[in-house]
Amino acid sequence: MASEQVKQIIAQMGPAIGDNSGLGGTLKFDFGEPGSVLIDGKSTPNTVTDGDGKAADCTISVALSDFEKMVKGELDGTSAFMQGKLRVAGDMGLAMKLGPILAKARG
Repeated sequence: MASEQVKQIIAQMGPAIGDNSGLGGTLKFDFGEPGSVLIDGKSTPNTVTDGDGKAADCTISVALSDFEKMVKGELDGTSAFMQGKLRVAGDMGLAMKLGPILAKARG
């Protein structure tokens, strides 16, 4: 069950990515205990849902606090990866498309 913080992220990211995120795949943010978020870039329109128990083409494991810093632009995704704050499993190409999506989420 997703925490309130994760539900808020789902609610904010949906309108931010719009009907077509340009991902062309499924991307899951796994925050551990608080829950996860699944961006489905294959569906038309794209959807953002609770990712609990769902598989994705690419899974990014990151602490919720670090994710929030990334959304605010305070933490660069590449830096987070190099510092071991962010782990990527699956399609690395999808993870590389994340920057523009987070920038869109910032508004």
